[in-house]
Amino acid sequence: MSFISRILANARELPFGGAIGSLIERAADHLPHHHPSGEGEPRAAHPRRSIAFTIAAIALGAKMAKADGEVSREEVAAFREVFQVPPGEEEHVRLVFDLARKSTHGFESYAHQVGRLFAGDRGVLENLLGGLFHIALADGTLAAAEDAYLAAVAHQFGFKARDYARIKAQHVGGEEDGAEDAYMVLGVPPGARPEELRAAYHRLLHESHPDIAIARGLPPECVALATTRMARINAAYDRLSGRGLQQPA
Repeated sequence: MSFISRILANARELPFGGAIGSLIERAADHLPHHHPSGEGEPRAAHPRRSIAFTIAAIALGAKMAKADGEVSREEVAAFREVFQVPPGEEEHVRLVFDLARKSTHGFESYAHQVGRLFAGDRGVLENLLGGLFHIALADGTLAAAEDAYLAAVAHQFGFKARDYARIKAQHVGGEEDGAEDAYMVLGVPPGARPEELRAAYHRLLHESHPDIAIARGLPPECVALATTRMARINAAYDRLSGRGLQQPA
């Protein structure tokens, strides 16, 4: 069973409603029907959360691509990098991308629904935004329209402007941007005291820990995004603390 077909087969047992449910139903009409529990294809411990994360990433990525007029090869390749799509699955991903892009549901509907599904799981929503940043940066730059779109998605997720600035810094900034960028990654003002840095670091690290994503039944892609995000948080704190880091207990 293919990557997308497996997701849709499992989703048929878990009606979502709303924009996500509509997209699943439309995509299912275009792909072969399979039974959801095939041999050698174990289901996730919490399939509803895993499916919602993946479908929301496809839908929101597609809506972001809409400004370009088509789903580019670079965008599909970026999705493959984030979601580890098996060889031969590119056309299935492109199909769901295109269905979402043409859907009458606006991106706000998808973002609001997934924000409600993961209410209270800020780390999961930040990881989802991280995947969208990766797709947006597929061509090497973050266009103004993409920046505005991602800020609006973050708002639907329940993040404030300062939260979005911090998340953006974690993905768009780099080591060459200096200490100011590191402060932004941690979400603290420049010149923050050591105790403020430590508090912000521990909070963000706890939210980003891959073990949390695993425990909550999220797909491996979310775990990988959490790992990448945690590494960037570590690097920012390392720069500002001026010493090597050890993972806190």
